[in-house]
Parts: sequence; C-alpha cells; structure tokens
Amino acid sequence: MSKVKNDDSVKVHYTGTLEDGTVFDSSRESDPLEFKVGGGEMIKGFDEAVVGMAIGESKKFTIAADDAYGQRRDEMVFQIERSQLPEGMEPEVGHHLQTEAEGGHPVVLEIVAVEETNVTLDGNHPLAGKDLNFDIELMGIN
Repeated sequence: MSKVKNDDSVKVHYTGTLEDGTVFDSSRESDPLEFKVGGGEMIKGFDEAVVGMAIGESKKFTIAADDAYGQRRDEMVFQIERSQLPEGMEPEVGHHLQTEAEGGHPVVLEIVAVEETNVTLDGNHPLAGKDLNFDIELMGIN
C-alpha cells in the first residue's frame, strides 16, 4: 500500500478545532483539500503530519501557535483616521479591509473598534496565538 512522501499531491478531509472544541474550518461538507506535500501551501505541521499516511488512514494532531500562524503581535493593532479609509466606506466592527504590505503581499486587516474620528485595525491572523487541533483522513495520493 502506497504511503505519502514529500512532493506527492494528496487529498485529505480535515476538521480543525481550537482547544475549547470550536471548529474553525472543515472540509467534511465539501470536496477534500488538495495540496502538494512540501510545496509550501500548508502551515508547517500539516505537511509533516500526512507524510507516511496511507489512503483511508486517519490521524489527529496539534500544531502549536508558533508553527501555525504565530503569536499575536500587539504592534499589528493600530489606529488610523477615518479619513484614511476608502472613500465612501462606512466602517463597522468585524469588517475587513485588504491592503498590501512591503513587497506587495496582501494583508487583511479587521476593524476592531470604530470611534468618531479613528478606526482601530488588527492585522493579526484570526488564528494567531492559538494552538490548532486537526483530525484528518487521507482520501487520495496522486
């Protein structure tokens, strides 16, 4: 029976949960996730977890925050004047803006507070600072 190795393209079903059991993502109600093992598409521990698995095998594992989306960084939370928002935008807590970081990489900012003249934005990934638990099942190797 074939086992996953680096550079294989694989299909997995997964459910990701936080420490309190909250599901943050799952493929169970849709198509399996497809990716190339070692191709840099997945967070660090996810690639490593599928290596050596056989089709139909399931596995549970945890990826520490540092190996997933890193720790929350206070400097990623900042205020701007409302006048710096896109023209005509009415900011609301929970809405997202996309901008570019140095080098042209897209960055998503969440609006976390709205005041009369200022808006507070958070550039941390929503899962930053959290250990991630996964339950995966290998569906295919290409």
